[in-house]
Amino acid sequence: MRRYVGSAFLAAGLLAGCGPSETETSTQQPQEQQAHGLLTETDVDVAAECQGIIAFANSATYAKLDQYLPSNVVDNLVAARAAQPFVSLADVSAVRLVGPARLQQLEQGARSEDYIDADCYGIVEGLAVSQDDAAAIRTLVNSVSFTELYTIMPYAWNGAQNLANQRPFSNVDAIGATSGVGEVGFRNLRNAATLSRPFEALVAAVNALPGSHGGVFMARHFDWWANLNGQHYNFGIHECYGDKTEQFTNPNIPGQHRGADADGAEVRAHVAAFVNAADRFGTLDPAVKAAGLANLAALTEGRSFFGCSYGFAPDPWSGHSGTFFIDTENGFGVYTDSYWVE
Repeated sequence: MRRYVGSAFLAAGLLAGCGPSETETSTQQPQEQQAHGLLTETDVDVAAECQGIIAFANSATYAKLDQYLPSNVVDNLVAARAAQPFVSLADVSAVRLVGPARLQQLEQGARSEDYIDADCYGIVEGLAVSQDDAAAIRTLVNSVSFTELYTIMPYAWNGAQNLANQRPFSNVDAIGATSGVGEVGFRNLRNAATLSRPFEALVAAVNALPGSHGGVFMARHFDWWANLNGQHYNFGIHECYGDKTEQFTNPNIPGQHRGADADGAEVRAHVAAFVNAADRFGTLDPAVKAAGLANLAALTEGRSFFGCSYGFAPDPWSGHSGTFFIDTENGFGVYTDSYWVE
């Protein structure tokens, strides 16, 4: 594998009893992906495994580029890189006459000339994704609820609906080509699938903590709409925030809906308090905890969230206190639940 830079689900409904219900589905990544772990970690448009595409655009001779691209496109690329080397796929795309078809030809040249290898899946909807990125995107799209697909792509309802109707997908090219997805929607899907892995590791560690007559549960992926519409004993909303949840509150109860979105600081404070309470005996791996909370901080800084806090009881012998936050723009979400049982 040639690399030019360093390596940059539970679907939780309202829980019954002491843990996930039988209807919840796991979306763990394929075993080979877990072993390699070569996922894009930041919101860039070129995976580390695909940086050779940029290197090819910057360093290949005119004659070599001319083997794969029309001469007028090569003229523009060479002139552009002479002024300033390309650092992203967006830089290359900004060159006159370079569109999706030319990017595919550039990728073909980089692959044929051994600038990239099989670890780079290729260019899909304006992103150069690794094989592990592609596997993670496919798993996400095939597994999460329609509600989450829509919250990941809040301005692409048709795209989310089409993805839900046409899945399962066998490759990410088909996902990118789905009507209504587009470059913004596909980038949101990539980010949802790959950028929160340290936080997801913390979620898994919290969920593995032992409990007897009570415990805690967290989820990164969940169906918030189903949660609020579930038929449960003694369901009651404590507080909601953001316009997407206003319909679930009673306007005659002062303060049940506060109107304003939550901000990143509120999300971080809630999750940190929840994790610290869960870790009251100090059994969480400190490195996993620190990395997960740092990842959460990066994903929530400067962001706005809608959500609710509520209580419910699946039966007369147990009770739950749930809270969720959803990013209003990209659908990043976190769900926490503390429960007791006789």
